[in-house]
Order: sequence, then structure tokens, then C-alpha cells
Amino acid sequence: MTAVEEPRTGRAGTLRPKSGGRGSGSRTPSGTGPQPVRRRQSWWQRLVRDRAVLLLALPGMAVIIVFQYLALGGNVIAFQDYQPYLGIGRSLWVGFENFQILFSGDPEFLSALRNTLVITLLQTVFVFPAPIILALLLHSLVSNRVRQIVQSVLYLPHFLSWVIVVAVFQQVLGGAGLLNNFLRSHGWEPIDIIGNSDAFYALITSQVIWKDTGWATILFLAVLAGIDKSLYEASAVDGASRWRQTWHITLPGMRPIIIMLLILKLGDSLSVGFEQLILQQQAVGLGVSDVLDTYVYNQGVLGGFWGVAAAVGLVKGLIGLALVLVANKTAHAFGEEGVYRA
Repeated sequence: MTAVEEPRTGRAGTLRPKSGGRGSGSRTPSGTGPQPVRRRQSWWQRLVRDRAVLLLALPGMAVIIVFQYLALGGNVIAFQDYQPYLGIGRSLWVGFENFQILFSGDPEFLSALRNTLVITLLQTVFVFPAPIILALLLHSLVSNRVRQIVQSVLYLPHFLSWVIVVAVFQQVLGGAGLLNNFLRSHGWEPIDIIGNSDAFYALITSQVIWKDTGWATILFLAVLAGIDKSLYEASAVDGASRWRQTWHITLPGMRPIIIMLLILKLGDSLSVGFEQLILQQQAVGLGVSDVLDTYVYNQGVLGGFWGVAAAVGLVKGLIGLALVLVANKTAHAFGEEGVYRA
């Protein structure tokens, strides 16, 4: 008489099937079987599949192609003595003669270049960090309702044109504005701000901050919303203060987007706001308000020196491209993603 074999049990006392039985070792656990191989779709199949999305993007693509890529061909007038009534085909070729103004020390060009660099430095130091600071302040608000109301108020100036923004500042800070009328009514001397060339850089910097800071917080608030909340909870348990949480959790989480936007800002650093400055040039003069964009407009459209204006614009674009490439490589050297990776 053979002994009865007792069933095997696991750690929790549950029955475990005897090994070596029929079909043992041949069954595949549920969900781990061979997956069906997906066939790689051809270019035409992907085009048909995404036709709705492509049709929606078609108008925007057409605008970019016509006004961005096809317009690049107009840079050939930088090498011509371009005359509008002759056109590109019949205008005389002058080679690099139009670029001599960049190296001959033309006073107007040097003044525009100096003003551009000063305004770029001021906007990098004061304008670029403003939305980051504002996003941190908004993120610290406990009430979501209060945060939404504040955001809505701060977004509004972005949708105003520069004509309206300059008019608002003139009504508030101008010679007959609210501020000076208040000072006069109390027996104080009025302050000359709008027409004061010494205060012009501070004026245009404050205008940019007032107009675009609220709108620029959108990206930073989206990044802040994606940071894992458990990191803050763990740091609070360890006794970290709000400042330490911001320094060790919030700012490192925002670092990739900050670096990417800073690189893009460098590429556009020589474009400091044509419309804003052209509207205020008569009040302060060309000495402090003439930048490369307004110089191109004054020389090309108003002065008729189309080739010189195109040469300056072409060099400005090449410098911006070089700054983006160098800054992106530098970001990669420090272990950051940057704008793109090769």
C-alpha cells in the first residue's frame, strides 16, 4: 500500500499544484504570451491616417512657408544695388559692398548696435526672470479661485497692442498724465518721464514687464503643476522650509524649461521690439531709441537704401543663429537637454 502524497502549500498555506504533472512548464502566464507584431505603416498610410490633423495644420503651414521660408530668398538684395522699380532680376549686383557699413564705423549703425545691446542686456536681467518669479508667487497661493482671478487679470495686457500700451503709459506718466496732475495738485514739481531720454530704458523695460510677464507665466505654471507633490511632502517631513523646498525641488524642476527659453531668447536677442520703439522715437530722439530693427526700417523703407538694410538684417539673423547653436552646445556640455539634440 502506497503512502498518500500530501499536497504542497505555499507560504500563506494555499495549495500549490504538483510539479511534473501533465502540461507543467508549458503554460504561459496570462498576459505574457507572444504579442502580435505590428506592421510598419508606409508613409502614405500614415498620411491617410492623420489626414484630419494635417488638414487642420495646413493653413498655418502655408503661412509659415510663404512668409518665413520663401521670404528668405529676398535676402539676395543684400548683395545688390536694389531698386524697387527694377526688381531683383534687373538690379545690379554689388557683392559685399553693402556689408561695408558694418565694418566702416558708420555712426548711426554703431549707435543702433549699442542701443540694441543695452536693451538686450536689460531685458535679459529684468524681463526674463520676471515671469519665473511671478509663477512662483502664483503657485504659492493656496486658493485656486484667487489664483485664477489673479492670472486672468495678469494675462489681459498681453492682448493689447503696443499702440494702446504706449498710450496708457502716456496718459499715466506723461506731462499731462495722472501722476503729474496729482503732483501739481499737491504743490510738487512734475516729473518728466515720457520725454526724458535718461529714463527711456527704464520706461521701455517696465512696459515690456507690464505687458508680457503675466502671459509668459503660462509655461512656468504648467511645469510647476507637473512636479511630483510627494517630493514636497517628503521634504516637509524632513523639516525643510519653504525656501529650501523652492531651492532644491521647484527650481530644479523648472530648470529645463528655463534653459530652453533662455537659449531661444538669445536667438532673438537682437530684436528688441520694433513697434514699441518706433512709436516713441519722436519723444526721445534716435540717440537712445534707434535699434537695429528701426535702423533697417529707417534706412530701407524711408531712406531707400534697401541693400544696406537687407545686409544688416541678414547679419543680425546669422548672429542670432550662431548664438542659439553655441548656447545649445553649451547646455549639452553641462548635461542639459537644451532646445534639441543632434
